[in-house]
Amino acid sequence: MKKYFILLVAALLSAACAQKAKTVIPELRSVPPVAEQAPGIDPTNDYLAGEFYYGQDTLRYRYMEPIAVEKGKSYPLVLFLHGAGERGSDNWRQLIHCSRMFSSPVNRENCPSYVLFPQCPSDGYWAYEDRPGFSLDTMPLEFEETDVMKAVMDLVDAFVANYPIDEGRLYIPGLSMGGMATYDAVIRHPKKFAAAVPICGAVNNDRLTAEIKTPFRIFHGDADPVVPLKFSRVAYWRLKEAGVEVKYKEYPGVGHNSWDPAVTEEDFLPWMFSKKRKW
Repeated sequence: MKKYFILLVAALLSAACAQKAKTVIPELRSVPPVAEQAPGIDPTNDYLAGEFYYGQDTLRYRYMEPIAVEKGKSYPLVLFLHGAGERGSDNWRQLIHCSRMFSSPVNRENCPSYVLFPQCPSDGYWAYEDRPGFSLDTMPLEFEETDVMKAVMDLVDAFVANYPIDEGRLYIPGLSMGGMATYDAVIRHPKKFAAAVPICGAVNNDRLTAEIKTPFRIFHGDADPVVPLKFSRVAYWRLKEAGVEVKYKEYPGVGHNSWDPAVTEEDFLPWMFSKKRKW
């Protein structure tokens, strides 16, 4: 009798552990077409809506699946981090910039992937508790990861656990505030992403060390009145000195919206999707 009791307890503990280890994405709700919510953003409504819960807060997100998911095949995941102007709780504003690049029929055929657009809450700032001072001397050096970025990383892990995603092909582009978070995510998780694309971003460049293995591609407009150009220039040299693969393009006369010419680069997607994590 004692033997059977021990076996029963062991079985129950095993089941409980298995249940605890399984990550489950909250059920996705159906939504009206994006075009009805924000005309001109993405009338094809390729992006589904979801909510991810962390603590007492909710991380809203949009995501797009490959056109056809083949059995036994895994796909890349693109995590796109938007800028400060797209924060909120409406769960569509984060699609204003760059979403149509991924939902283009040709790009979906040539680069089948999962694409994830989380939305930062209105009172958040992705990688920082508040908007940082844009000076090489005042950008934070040592600080805790924000709750919302922890939630974003957990959301990525949940997608990997629940969808046929190639964990060696996780990509993280971001613009402005999202470009800053792109640097932060790679610095904190140096073995997670296969490629990073910060557009008009900023970082304390002392954080860019040889521990980073992720290839970078950096874009910035030389007339940017919001995020100073010097951040991207110095980041480029620091990454090169650290032995990190890095490409940099500067757009003459372009202001803060350097994401517009960046995403029209012919090799923007091919470069990113060619990278696979080997570390």
